[in-house]
Amino acid sequence: MYRKIVLGLAACLALSACGQKTDTKGGAAAPAASGAQIAGAGASFPAPLYAKWAETQKADTGVALNYQSIGSGGGIKQIKAKTVAFGATDKPLKPEELEADGLAQFPTVIGGVVPIVNLPDLQPGQLKLTGPVLADIFLGTVKKWNDPAIAALNPGLKLPNLPITVVHRSDGSGTSFLFTSYLTAVAPKWAVVGASDAVKWPTGQGGKGNDGVSGYVKQTPGAIGYVEYAYAKQNGLPHASLRNAAGQYVNPTAESFSAAAAGADWTKAPGFYLLLIDQKDPAAWPITGATFILMHKAQADATTGKTVLSFFDRAYSTGDAAASELAYVPLPAALKAQVRASWSAIVGPDGKPVFTPAAQ
Repeated sequence: MYRKIVLGLAACLALSACGQKTDTKGGAAAPAASGAQIAGAGASFPAPLYAKWAETQKADTGVALNYQSIGSGGGIKQIKAKTVAFGATDKPLKPEELEADGLAQFPTVIGGVVPIVNLPDLQPGQLKLTGPVLADIFLGTVKKWNDPAIAALNPGLKLPNLPITVVHRSDGSGTSFLFTSYLTAVAPKWAVVGASDAVKWPTGQGGKGNDGVSGYVKQTPGAIGYVEYAYAKQNGLPHASLRNAAGQYVNPTAESFSAAAAGADWTKAPGFYLLLIDQKDPAAWPITGATFILMHKAQADATTGKTVLSFFDRAYSTGDAAASELAYVPLPAALKAQVRASWSAIVGPDGKPVFTPAAQ
């Protein structure tokens, strides 16, 4: 089932519940009763990983996760409307927005956004791009693959006289937020578009979700789009290498995502609001970011809140291998401890924390 979810990237991960089990793998036991279920919605960026975590935890604990991969914008709207137990977003909310809506926010894993292309005989990483040239492509000012601006970066690479078809997200997307934040940081021209989860794209075709962009690029010769790296990997789509802040051309890997995250100081990030765009480490992938969970601090139902936090607590304890297999970067131990400590702010109707993690 998991392979079908990853390759088909179904919009909804619906997993049936079974009997309660006890966690014997070192994490806190999930408070599962037979039929326990939690609902979440949002970012497609981490959907392949949440599918794997859900499959494993359903077998181990009996807790079922129904996760709708509808984009970060949809996840933010649904958690604010209290129609799901948690929202998921790659666009972190600023502390003042969290406070206004009574929300808590915490990261789950780190990943990267990559430009994917459909060109004949192209190998992953063979095409070199810079941020300014990538911005010109998505602005529509560089229109063909053999344009001098691209050719100058790729001496010796045979570039076709083929029109460029730009593919972008059509829905509110944290992946778009990371991508446009990068373009804003490295290309002054991009200021006319700006950085957001939903922008007015100057050119191109829209696809819904990372899977929609992947599918459009895969079927369109000459297309370029941007997706979370796991989608490029699973769909066999060549990615471009990018020149980073240190002037090095790098490829998206777990190591380059880790290098981007290495200098992050989460202790100085209220609400865990922190971007990892265009970091200065010579090995860093320039479009790196964490993905986040949103929950209401005041839980109307303590049991539901406890089940959600138990799910992610157990994912922190037992889910790193699955994250690494899918080319996400697990959070460092110190950050996991910081996140777990922050959960004391999520309380039930009695004002007490809904979940207290076991000692790690």
